[in-house]
Amino acid sequence: MGDRLAVLLERFPVSAQVFHAGALCGINTLDAIDGMGQLHLIRRGPLDVSHGGSTVQVSEPSLLLYPRPLPHRFSSDPQRGADMACANLRFEGGAGNPLVAALPSFVCLPLQSLPGAGPVLDLLFEEAFDQRCGRQAMVDRLFEVVMIQLLRHLMEQGEVRGGLLAGLAHARLRHALVAMHEAPAREWTLEELAAVAGMSRSVFAETFRETVGLTPGQYLQGWRVRLAQQALRRGRPLKVVASEVGYASEAALSRAFKSHAGVSPRAWKRQQEVAA
Repeated sequence: MGDRLAVLLERFPVSAQVFHAGALCGINTLDAIDGMGQLHLIRRGPLDVSHGGSTVQVSEPSLLLYPRPLPHRFSSDPQRGADMACANLRFEGGAGNPLVAALPSFVCLPLQSLPGAGPVLDLLFEEAFDQRCGRQAMVDRLFEVVMIQLLRHLMEQGEVRGGLLAGLAHARLRHALVAMHEAPAREWTLEELAAVAGMSRSVFAETFRETVGLTPGQYLQGWRVRLAQQALRRGRPLKVVASEVGYASEAALSRAFKSHAGVSPRAWKRQQEVAA
């Protein structure tokens, strides 16, 4: 089986840009930034985190992830504050990035829960709180490594209930999902996908729907359309993209695109240009 995260991160990468490192004192409100998520690493607290009417008390070194824009407020001691490193996250494709859709709106996790992350976090904090040359580039990349370690942890520990990451965490469904990701243009049948997963046709179909929340056919169509959207953002013509993502013609892709996105590829592209 191919790497569960490799194709996702290759097709839809995540990039980080640190915007704060040091003590955060008193009350600080962070506005939502359109098209951006945020990742906060708390080296020393305590810290109260408020968003959406709820408050989380953080008393140990922890990670806070917001994969989608969401205003939040930090409250810490006015004098001592909380030592933090914070970065904006840009998921290629924005809301259309499959990882954005798969992740919960908020993740709070003790740093010690991330297996093998200790050396990376030590280096990240050392670089973030210093002013050495290359600091920005170094810390940005280290945040991206932590993000990958977090995704790995969420899958391996089965901490995401439902959706793509739950499917990738499943011992058998993961094989079918990786197969679709790696070969989207193949004319996959339900029987073939079930065989890849090592399951009977009926059990595979039922388990996939219950775990991922979609039928295998719906998921494959969504993956193909996301790839087409990515290609359109990069200026590639739809007629060329169609065969690459598994459709016999531009018209066939346009029908699938409108069924999934609610608008035609041309209208969708105009919307993206206006938003940009």
